[in-house]
Amino acid sequence: MLTRIVQTILLTAAALVAVSGTSSAVQYVKAPPLTEAISTQVQDVKGGKAVQVPLITWGGDIATILANGNSRNTAAGSLFAKQNLQLKLTRIDDFKQQVETYMQGETPYLRGTIGMVNMAAELLNRDPRTKPVIIYQMTWSNGGDCLVVKSGINSAKDLKGKTIALQAYGPHVDYLAKLLRDAGLKMSDVTIKWVKDLTGTDNTPAEALNAKDVDAAMVIIPDGLMLTSNGSVGTGSEGSIKGAKIMLSTKSANRIIADVYAVRSDYFAAHKQEVQGFVHGLFLAERELKELFKSKKARLADYKKTVTAAADILLDSAAATADTEALYGDCEYVSFLGNVKFFTDTNWPRNLHRLTDEVQTAFITGGLLSRKTPVQAANWDYNVFRKGLTGVDKVEAPRFNTEAVAQVVARKQNLGTLDEGELFSFEVFFQPNQNSFSADQYSDAFAKVVDLASTYGGAVITVEGHSDPMGYLRKNKEKASEIVLTRIKQAAKNLSLTRAIAVRDSIMDYSAAQGVNLDPSQFTVIGQGIMHPRTGLCGQLPCAPKTKEDWLSNMRVVFRIIQIEAEEEAFIPLD
Repeated sequence: MLTRIVQTILLTAAALVAVSGTSSAVQYVKAPPLTEAISTQVQDVKGGKAVQVPLITWGGDIATILANGNSRNTAAGSLFAKQNLQLKLTRIDDFKQQVETYMQGETPYLRGTIGMVNMAAELLNRDPRTKPVIIYQMTWSNGGDCLVVKSGINSAKDLKGKTIALQAYGPHVDYLAKLLRDAGLKMSDVTIKWVKDLTGTDNTPAEALNAKDVDAAMVIIPDGLMLTSNGSVGTGSEGSIKGAKIMLSTKSANRIIADVYAVRSDYFAAHKQEVQGFVHGLFLAERELKELFKSKKARLADYKKTVTAAADILLDSAAATADTEALYGDCEYVSFLGNVKFFTDTNWPRNLHRLTDEVQTAFITGGLLSRKTPVQAANWDYNVFRKGLTGVDKVEAPRFNTEAVAQVVARKQNLGTLDEGELFSFEVFFQPNQNSFSADQYSDAFAKVVDLASTYGGAVITVEGHSDPMGYLRKNKEKASEIVLTRIKQAAKNLSLTRAIAVRDSIMDYSAAQGVNLDPSQFTVIGQGIMHPRTGLCGQLPCAPKTKEDWLSNMRVVFRIIQIEAEEEAFIPLD
């Protein structure tokens, strides 16, 4: 369900960067690297009875509240209390302010996304005390964030040269960077207008999209729905922008925004056992929270207690329980297995190491970092966290209803709308009579498919085979019978399907050899035959190739990553 609470109506005021100009009611800000924006002196972590732990307004943080006994201060008998912890939970949605607090030693913990932590890495690595050690992945954003574009922008590559509104130092910076990279673009290929807040004020990406010189905006899903007349196409009324549409949400791109906790190096070295207890408490709370939501009728009193406490702490209103439930629905808890995969599976394209490299590369291009700096992981022995957990040996199930996906794709194909909802596409060419596709020959293309399949885990990948039309055109020129022409056309279609299947199977073999287990249900193969040639159509027939290059260009497989979010039946519900 694509709902997410309006987060930062409640954002605390924070000292941000200098105002650089205004456009209509929106005040844009500068977003220099944090090494320039923050001059806070590093101090040792302050002592005290309770350790301050930051929260942000996000569904994943409900588990932290539950672990603390549904209280800001650790309650007796709570999961954290059983780990001998005394914590004070403090919501700090402004990441720049949170980094300053961390450097001042008010808290040893940092709460943000992988992109946000990497944004601060160069600054924090200047002092050995504040180097961030990432200890825990809480969630992936799964439907709560999106890119809204104005009419005329149909795919990510159309963003080149456009102006995009984006919150400074917020959770969408690496989201945009990854989107651009997958479209073959860089952050420097677009103009970014930075705004102070994410939502709920006059200085947000959603407000900025009203300006004529802003073409797109990274927003949370409630704002996205408002701007697009509830997720269709904006009519221009009731807060929507005429022609605006959601181009991509984290419902499809559900392996980009990773929410994590990090801790200062000095604190980790001196209090490793305590930090380990914190992580173990989070694992146990995550499991407990899932059980509560599954059995809320049977455990109504416990459920209400947790949701009410989370509403009070995250939204400043104990009555905001419906919004709190929506927060929970916008994220995907990664659990014990997800953490093991994220931190230890060196082959997985979306692991910590690869995300860090990807994010830092993009941020250097975008002027947010001057160089790459290491981000450490805790390197836990995960066996120490198994106590109290169940189902840790669970095998991942297919995420798509393959039959429903095939029906949706077939319907789009028949209507000629297969490219609608396309996020990315690229082509692989082959030689005449080629019917095998070795990884040695196509390793770059196969690696790209593995990366995209892992990143856009909620999107469908179509593998479309195409065939050369020359044989058909010759027979048509010779005035062959309709029966002969139909037979040739069908044979070409069969051949194109065979090639698409061969390519898909080769990719599966390649990914398995790399130690990456792709979900076969994510892939749909299509035989397009000769009717969608690269050389185009001349009337009702394929255009005849004029050169050898034209001829070879029709022998191809096209990959499309498409979101079919409106087709909810195509997905098997997540537990």
